[in-house]
Amino acid sequence: MSRADTAPRRCGFVALIGAPNAGKSTLLNRLVGAKISIVTPKVQTTRTRVLGIALRGAAQIIFIDTPGIFQPRRRLDRAMVAAAWSGAADADLVVLLIDAEKGASRDARRIVEGLEKAGRKAILALNKIDLVRRDSLLALSAELNASGVFTDTFMISASKGDGVDDLMTALVARLPEGPWLYPEDQLSDMPERLLAAEITREKLFLQLRQELPYSLTVETEEWEDRPDGSVRIGQVVYVQRDSQKAIVLGKGGQRIKSVGAAAREELEGMLGCAVHLFLFVKVREKWGDDPERYRDWGLDFDA
Repeated sequence: MSRADTAPRRCGFVALIGAPNAGKSTLLNRLVGAKISIVTPKVQTTRTRVLGIALRGAAQIIFIDTPGIFQPRRRLDRAMVAAAWSGAADADLVVLLIDAEKGASRDARRIVEGLEKAGRKAILALNKIDLVRRDSLLALSAELNASGVFTDTFMISASKGDGVDDLMTALVARLPEGPWLYPEDQLSDMPERLLAAEITREKLFLQLRQELPYSLTVETEEWEDRPDGSVRIGQVVYVQRDSQKAIVLGKGGQRIKSVGAAAREELEGMLGCAVHLFLFVKVREKWGDDPERYRDWGLDFDA
């Protein structure tokens, strides 16, 4: 009998919080060992709380990837930030991810102050250490630890995996004992329809420049399991103006075809079957003020 068989089962929630683009989604995917949360170079890509589930020995770790915490301006911004703080409040453990290249930015300091105010302890993870000199990392660690908020500090590279195993080992050791909450083979609680929409939104983020990605959303309106084992998926890309629709479509519809091809390839890998993906672009001026969108994302419309 292995040690894992005799060890008591552990299970708990770990919130990954941080400023936009700190690398939370990259870290989540690394910890879970599968793509659960979309990743782009643009800030504020994650709009909702994403649960990723990992197993390590006798422990089930339920990671909450939260939207980046920043100074909100719009209703959607406020709902995203509220979801991030709610995820931290509900979790057994909190990991604050800091982009070591950016250092103690205004957003990062605001999060540390928020943790202090809430009387919440956290684990500090300095990310992107492969891009920063060691003396700078040590100085940044000392500056942040002066707050007294952090119980431990880890230096990691979420993209390369450096230091991530050490972080995972520390998290497992701190989880409360208790039964697992999800089946052994489940990696996320995100419905396939929503995950499929998020994958298409990621491809749009990667192909569109500047602010347009923040003015669009994607919804899966059709999902049909076909007799031949393939899946037919129909999605609508909603934008706020006709001029944005033209940009998303591209000349002769080339951009939306390219987005669809990239999304279909990833969906086929994820679902393990042929995917027939159909994308439509529609104008809905105030989709960002529609309570139903917020319900779909698990966000509080009135935050």
